[in-house]
Amino acid sequence: MSQEPDLWFDPAKCLIGGHWVEPASGEELPLLNPSTGDRIGSIARGTSADIDAAVAAAETARQGEWGKVTAVERGRILTRLGQLVLERVEHLARIEAIDVGKPLKQARADAVALARYLEFYGGAADKLHGETIPYLDGYTVYTLREPHGVTGHIVPWNYPMQIIGRSVGAALATGNACVLKPAEDACLTALAFADLAKQAGLPDGALNVVPGLGSEAGAALSAHPGVHHVSFTGSVATGSQVQVAAARNVVPVTLELGGKSPQLVFDDADLEAALPFLVNAGIQNAGQTCSASSRILVHRSVQDQVIERMAARYASLRVGPALEDLDVGPLISEKQKTIVGGFLEKGRDLAVAAEGVLQNASDGGNYVKPTLFAGVGADHVLARDEIFGPVQVIIPFDDEDEAIAIANGTDYGLVASVWSRDGARQMRLAKKIRTGQVFINNYGAGGGVELPFGGMGKSGHGREKGFEALYGFTTLKTVAAYHG
Repeated sequence: MSQEPDLWFDPAKCLIGGHWVEPASGEELPLLNPSTGDRIGSIARGTSADIDAAVAAAETARQGEWGKVTAVERGRILTRLGQLVLERVEHLARIEAIDVGKPLKQARADAVALARYLEFYGGAADKLHGETIPYLDGYTVYTLREPHGVTGHIVPWNYPMQIIGRSVGAALATGNACVLKPAEDACLTALAFADLAKQAGLPDGALNVVPGLGSEAGAALSAHPGVHHVSFTGSVATGSQVQVAAARNVVPVTLELGGKSPQLVFDDADLEAALPFLVNAGIQNAGQTCSASSRILVHRSVQDQVIERMAARYASLRVGPALEDLDVGPLISEKQKTIVGGFLEKGRDLAVAAEGVLQNASDGGNYVKPTLFAGVGADHVLARDEIFGPVQVIIPFDDEDEAIAIANGTDYGLVASVWSRDGARQMRLAKKIRTGQVFINNYGAGGGVELPFGGMGKSGHGREKGFEALYGFTTLKTVAAYHG
């Protein structure tokens, strides 16, 4: 099976003002296949000059044609774009698999999710209303929800399609003009999305895409004085830099950062039902997921059973090239492989309960065996730091209070799940666990686009997904009219 992406656009260009243009630098960055390590093409090395041009094009669009488009028509454009994505699901999935390294079935699910985001926000575009406020006699007071203006979107390499859908989709639905900086490690589907948006009838300049290095194009976008809101998904360190840069312009920022998400398994849990979630939530996309469940907190009385069941599942995991569509693909890059390998080295003092099996894995690929550690202390580095690889640790606890303390015992607070048949316990823990999402007897709820998503602590702030995201991409104006 060919490892070359089948592209209908030139990945070595930027989309600015509706036109595909060469980057101002005249330079390109290598495009590598994580499954083989081979170079499969080039992308544009956008810089601050391209960001300047993209922001100017976005501003022109919002003051011109795009700014005149009604909410109803914005919704229709997004709906058409969603349909175009659905028609190209297999094509987009293949591009994503080659570019990111995730198995085809996971890439296919991402493409379908992108279409669903566009459907959702297309349908919601004309449903975002202000309200009237009872006030003093002689006044009529009402509020308006208005777009920020030009929004900047810095998207990571792990889920390009999904994150574009939930951030750019919501921003366009509310009338913002967007500048998108995809990750240099994986930007092909971002460029494909931009071309499809043109086909769907999105006016020139409403969406601009500038590939490039985070230290160049990304830094320029987050610090640009013409950007009125920044949405960033990525590491805590980079997110802090983005927030500082935006703060100099007093610009609001939505940050979705790291996670060390726990699943809490009590002695009354349905272990058979829990098992697929316990494992899959940790190894999906080779563990390169902000909301990955990297900590499994288990009541000591059922610890042996959970270890045995998870170890059996781990031993059956097949790891190999993305296009072979196995359980786990490669990591995104040699750099990420080195980082995860460093964490595995720090776990040498721990008991390895099980590992996955490499299958047809090229020596040049960025492969790491999924690894399950058992009996890990809550203070161990593998139990506290985000690894961003297919590594899970099992941590025992003795009672509910200890489980809560361990769950809340990291700097992060993105996602958690509780496995228990006790309804009162479910409600207690849902309130006491400090995370943006808590799932009861499931994990992720199927990734529903309708569900507000975001973190606490170093997992970030602001909310994406669902209707809540529309509030984040608008600003509220109060109008008080005195008429006597």
